[in-house]
Amino acid sequence: MSPMKKWYVILMSMILVFTLSACKDAKDKVLEDGKVDKAEASDSKKKDKKKEETFSSVFPLTGIGTNDEIDQRAVAVMVNNHWKARPQSGLHKADIVYEVLAEGELTRFLAIFQSEMPETVGPVRSARDYYIELSRGYNALYVAHGYSPEAKEMLYSGTVDHLNGMDYDGSLFNRADFRKAPHNSYITSENILRGMDKVGADQTDDLDMLRFLTKTSSVNIEGEPAKDVTVDYGRGETVGFTYSEKKKTYARSSNNEPTIDRETETPISVSNVFIVEAAHRVIDDAGRRQINLTSGGDAILIQNGVAQNISWRNENGRIVPDGGAFIPGKTWINIVPSGMENSVKMQ
Repeated sequence: MSPMKKWYVILMSMILVFTLSACKDAKDKVLEDGKVDKAEASDSKKKDKKKEETFSSVFPLTGIGTNDEIDQRAVAVMVNNHWKARPQSGLHKADIVYEVLAEGELTRFLAIFQSEMPETVGPVRSARDYYIELSRGYNALYVAHGYSPEAKEMLYSGTVDHLNGMDYDGSLFNRADFRKAPHNSYITSENILRGMDKVGADQTDDLDMLRFLTKTSSVNIEGEPAKDVTVDYGRGETVGFTYSEKKKTYARSSNNEPTIDRETETPISVSNVFIVEAAHRVIDDAGRRQINLTSGGDAILIQNGVAQNISWRNENGRIVPDGGAFIPGKTWINIVPSGMENSVKMQ
């Protein structure tokens, strides 16, 4: 072979090698890019799916979307908050909880369930007239064990559908052996349904929806810092709410002790803390009160780590922000006597 031909063969061989190598690199890049594109497409698809996720309905008291039925009737249960009754059962499932003074400096809870029901609720405690009025704002079945004279008159005049442990102690209401009366009365969700059948109460309802902020509006809330909130009801009874940046909720506590569910140990946390000031008047030696829940007044709405000083109003029996709205999620409403500037602290 002549030198010229020899160099020609070598040159062509080199070109062939470089061409094949380039093709392989290109092929590898295509595969790699394909993998990246596929992963990116998958992530994008997930994001689009999440973004486009829609629900057929929205729960009226939480503003949370669902594909389940939303026509179940609300149930309002009087829950004991004496220190001997803690931890309570079922509060973690409540859409709304009203906390109001009942006797002396002890508060009592009105837990309103609609989007979900716990298996057991309690300890169940006695009724007060103003709790009944609050329950009426949601057309709820009212569940209590005992009553004040004013509450008894309202209950047995047919003001609301109700179940009372004074009528069904040992049947619908059961006494727990790990606590002593009056801190040991409990009722199950099954017995609540049985009770509704027994008294002829409707189990479904077309409940009016509360006002809720959009996701964008929720993020842009402005106000004073409120990461730690305390409400002092007097004589050492202090309620606390601590904000979680990660969960965007407030965990409740009593006298610095976390409020949890007795059965599941689930912390009680909410998206909205609404503190409202209302005139209180002691009406008897037992420390029972008359509370003005109709006139409106000063309030503090606490959400997303900030607090807004606003007003409250009574809208068809419901205590709501005047001109404001809740963030979708659960809500805790503390009703406090006049002098809120001294009893409520935030930082």
